[in-house]
Amino acid sequence: MLKWLAIGLVALLALLQYRLWLGEGGVQEMKEVSARVEVLETANKPLRDRNARLAAEIVDLKTGLDAIEERARSDVGMVRTDEQFFWVPGVETDEPIPSPTPKPGASQ
Repeated sequence: MLKWLAIGLVALLALLQYRLWLGEGGVQEMKEVSARVEVLETANKPLRDRNARLAAEIVDLKTGLDAIEERARSDVGMVRTDEQFFWVPGVETDEPIPSPTPKPGASQ
């Protein structure tokens, strides 16, 4: 009787070890999933960095006038009324060339 119990326990242990190492949800599958997670984390890092920059820019635009002014100057090409804008032909920059805007109430 004790001999059959020992054989049964050894067989159960072998079955559990098989499931642990080679079966569904085992160590091998865990390594594959970990490798996939690592690849996805690497692909997501630039996106997370971009989202963080955009979130910081949103906060800056909501709270500070300097960011709004900088955005208006670079994207729209706005110039303050107390500034002068000089355009030099033949000089190229990475920034878009702002077009001079007429003052309100000025006749053309």
